[in-house]
Amino acid sequence: MSATAVAPAWAELAGQEAAVGQLSRAATMDSPTHAWLFTGPPGSGRSNAARAFAQALQCEVTDPAQRGCGQCHACLTVHAGTHADVKVMATENVTYKIDEIRELISLAQDRPSSGRWRIFIIEDADRMTERATNVLLKAIEEPPARTIWMLCAPSPADVLVTIRSRCRPVGLRIPSVQSVADLLVDRDGLDPALALFAARASQSHVGMARRLARDEGARQRREAVVHLPLRIQATSDAVALAKELVEVTQEEAKSSAEVRNAEEKAGLLRALGLGEDEKVPPKLRHHVKRLEDSQTARNKRSVHDTLDRAMIDLTGLFRDVLALQLGTGAELVNEHLRDDLGSYAHGATAERTVARIDAVATARRRLSGNVPPLLALEAMMMSFLPDRILDRRPGEQV
Repeated sequence: MSATAVAPAWAELAGQEAAVGQLSRAATMDSPTHAWLFTGPPGSGRSNAARAFAQALQCEVTDPAQRGCGQCHACLTVHAGTHADVKVMATENVTYKIDEIRELISLAQDRPSSGRWRIFIIEDADRMTERATNVLLKAIEEPPARTIWMLCAPSPADVLVTIRSRCRPVGLRIPSVQSVADLLVDRDGLDPALALFAARASQSHVGMARRLARDEGARQRREAVVHLPLRIQATSDAVALAKELVEVTQEEAKSSAEVRNAEEKAGLLRALGLGEDEKVPPKLRHHVKRLEDSQTARNKRSVHDTLDRAMIDLTGLFRDVLALQLGTGAELVNEHLRDDLGSYAHGATAERTVARIDAVATARRRLSGNVPPLLALEAMMMSFLPDRILDRRPGEQV
């Protein structure tokens, strides 16, 4: 393999042997299906699978069985996201704009400029509104020659039936902890022990595992979240820690967005021929307003996603507690906290632990339904009070 080569297309799909077999066979065909739907839980690698398939379809090797080699110009440019005939569409907003979908459909009318196919990958297709989906449906029903659509979503039910009935499904599963750890070691050269911790703590979410392994700050924030239930001893603790979690989440999202937002605004002003301190003329203000609205929506989504990840970590913690209470012998997500969780499990009942898992799920639903985060988290934190407090009669002293 040359110095500029990348890994073969399928190398980063940890624990997805069935999907790899299906896609690698399709890549050898002269006329593969024109529309694909990649589904699987968060972290399973839906987008990676679609990109790998695009790499194999555009690969320049003459032997079909070797497509996705990682060495030819097509493989390198698809991997780098610079291939002229592979367009990846992603959004950090709550939903896709219908104009974005229409732009893709317009591009799909062009013939491939250098590759064999014109490929369009839509990440988070579940974020398309029904109106945007109906616009895309026409393009999938009557696809231009040499055009392939790839949609990614958590499950088939997250995409309108009219779309999924016209797509070939590719189902991805949650990879094993060891397969994710092996990927981090082989791909990123990480320490095996740290890679294993990250794979376990992320519950086999490949992207999150990589972040945890490489970012000490991310590991510290996660530790703070999973220790929350262990710190609650009174109602005042529950209220204070709910506020702390909201503030930490908002601060993290704000800090990560500030630099990016400033760079985007400076770039827009330059494109409009204005200096950073120059007043924006009235006729150009709508451009700035559109950018600010987009950034506001993205910032809101970032806060929601960070909070949702915290809910997933808390669910994993209580599943660990339940495993200890039931004596299942299963490996824990938070294996490094086994002693602390053992003490916590001893002071609670399995029934109460199940109720706490339900409380976290309820908080996730409320957050998705635009309930104010502080209210949703306060209600959740109250369920984390020790059993001795939850079980006492009204007026009874602890």
